[in-house]
Amino acid sequence: MTWASIDLNADLGEGFGRWRLTDDEQLLSVVTSANVACGFHAGDPATMRRVCATAAERGVRIGAQVSYRDLAGFGRRAMDVPAGELAAEVAYQIGALEVFARAAGSRVSYVKPHGALYNRAVWDEEQARAVVEGVLLAGGSLPVLGLPGSRLHAAAEEAGLPVVGEAFADRAYTPEGTLVPRTEEGAVITDADAVVERSVAVARFGTVTARDGTSVPVRARSLCLHGDTPGAVTLARRVRARLEDAEVRVEAFV
Repeated sequence: MTWASIDLNADLGEGFGRWRLTDDEQLLSVVTSANVACGFHAGDPATMRRVCATAAERGVRIGAQVSYRDLAGFGRRAMDVPAGELAAEVAYQIGALEVFARAAGSRVSYVKPHGALYNRAVWDEEQARAVVEGVLLAGGSLPVLGLPGSRLHAAAEEAGLPVVGEAFADRAYTPEGTLVPRTEEGAVITDADAVVERSVAVARFGTVTARDGTSVPVRARSLCLHGDTPGAVTLARRVRARLEDAEVRVEAFV
């Protein structure tokens, strides 16, 4: 499926106290949507406030990047959290970010799970429903950004929430259209030229090449650019420039 436009999202605010992982200032000049860490895998109140203020100033949409409570593991460790507890924690994170988004004259525009929660909600119906329950508990009808065909999107649609499919130009895909786990070799694509060209393929043709060489369809309205990789800002700028050269409009999905 071909899109005339595509959103660029990045994980931002992934620091804690004096420690910073992402170049939020520079990335907010490239992306159209910011997945802001809400304190459970990274982020703190001052960081959340700063990122929301800059995003609002530049017209970048603010999204709540919700996670398992796992600061030590950066939200990438598998965890078993009871559904009711997870729903409450998702709502808590959205509510915290909403305070800073509104203080900046903006609002939380969507929700995206992070790391282990993102991957778990692809196939685990209970956890997917818990995330959706948390979104509903936080109020409103926020769009849910996630992997097309996931349990998360099925649960969101059943609850009447809008869903937005996303793709990853710098992550390897299985022939089934899921992400290769980070624990496996080659899960992250480090060739910048390959990442740039995969971005165009996603935006223009709705396809991505799986690790076995097959072409996999991806219905993506948003493209994720990881902000915690080396050279992330330079790569993000290259991706945006190449998309615009390919006559793809780069704009937020909400």
